[in-house]
Amino acid sequence: MKIRKETAEDIEAVFKINISAFPNEEEAQLVNRLRETVSPLISLVAEGEQEIIGHILFTPVTLDSDTNLFLMGLAPMAVNPPAQNKGIGSQLVRAGLEECRALGAVGAVVLGHPEYYLRFGFSPSMNFGIKPKYDVPREVFMVLELSPHVFADKEGVISYHPAFAGL
Repeated sequence: MKIRKETAEDIEAVFKINISAFPNEEEAQLVNRLRETVSPLISLVAEGEQEIIGHILFTPVTLDSDTNLFLMGLAPMAVNPPAQNKGIGSQLVRAGLEECRALGAVGAVVLGHPEYYLRFGFSPSMNFGIKPKYDVPREVFMVLELSPHVFADKEGVISYHPAFAGL
């Protein structure tokens, strides 16, 4: 299996993976909207022997109290159901975070399962006084400092691209 940047030839396969991994087409449609409207964008695929089996997307997010911070949000991530629980998602997350660092992002955020994302260094955002714009359980919104102490003495609300409002 190989992790690589998404190409135009992957768009249909990425759409299908997001449909197979989520209960409806909303995430797949979101990926298409973000691909057309957001920059910078990190879009990686996991390529199996003959097909794309996973996808991850990172897009810029903003902290309302310090809009100069370059932060990225992980969402969505999808792995084809027959390929799940084989470490593919973990490889996508690690590769995506490395791409974030290479772009110069100083932090990342994710809305997801704490027991999964803690292994990558994410911490509950409430530990830093950071909240999501969305009404979600506090423990599922997490942050990761890609530069030391970037969230120290910070508080505020993280906003994603407006395309996320439709979810």
